[in-house]
Amino acid sequence: MKRLPNNRKLLMTKSDGSKLPRGLKRIDATALGSKRLRIGAVANQLGISASMIRAWERLGLRREANREGAHRLYTEKDIQLLCRAVHLRQVGGLNAPAIIDQLQREGLLPGTGGTRTAAKARATGNHLRALRLERGQSLAEVAAAVDISTGFLSNLERSQTGVSLGIMHRLAQHYGTTLNDFFYQADSPGPLVRKGHGRQLAGGDGVQMEILAWGRIAMEPHIFHVAPGKGSTDFYTHHGEEFLYVVKGSLSITLGEEEFRLRPGDSFYFQSTVRHRWLNEGKTEAIILWINSPSAS
Repeated sequence: MKRLPNNRKLLMTKSDGSKLPRGLKRIDATALGSKRLRIGAVANQLGISASMIRAWERLGLRREANREGAHRLYTEKDIQLLCRAVHLRQVGGLNAPAIIDQLQREGLLPGTGGTRTAAKARATGNHLRALRLERGQSLAEVAAAVDISTGFLSNLERSQTGVSLGIMHRLAQHYGTTLNDFFYQADSPGPLVRKGHGRQLAGGDGVQMEILAWGRIAMEPHIFHVAPGKGSTDFYTHHGEEFLYVVKGSLSITLGEEEFRLRPGDSFYFQSTVRHRWLNEGKTEAIILWINSPSAS
């Protein structure tokens, strides 16, 4: 993974004449003094859209708000934080969740990621329990159907354990839904999803999925980020077909009894009903465009 610069100073305030990334404006946030700016003015100075700032703030990139009536006002420190975020996006190539994580590690944001993750886990657990009760099934019945222990399913519904991608697929198939609908009961975002604005979903230890489209759709496109030595851990099957394209790194995928090793630029297509598992056996993160086409049922 690309090593990020440790310098927390504003890229925009450098006076050495070095070249800035394209589209990034040179501003001096310290010149604001006690002045407060509205979001439109901040976005204009940073060379990004106000909607992008709002999207970052929904993920946790915000300090304590200053307001003038219904309008949020941005201080010198707010703009310094946003400048660093723009730098990480344009120079480091990070998406929104990775930007939040980096800012937290640098001490520029409080560690709110755990709170968001816990909230998502509670929502998923509650949804699992609601689906089971709606079908009138016991914990033991569902656990037997998807080949997990009753205790594990109970912990999952109480949000006290994580879950692999294979188990998520088996649960979604058992309840007659797709993985996207299973975790995100939301309307479609429309035809365009901007870079870094996809929905984040943990796919087990060391696996992060960015969902690129959701709602009532026929295909399920994702970007998978798979850490070295991580993968699906177990075999699984589900309805539909799958297409993979390796953007970065490598991926080993076992389809039935045959193993394939994919490298950057390789693509792979198979029926999801064939038992499969996958693993990043490389020493760097693997990034894969992964598209599922679930059956209409």
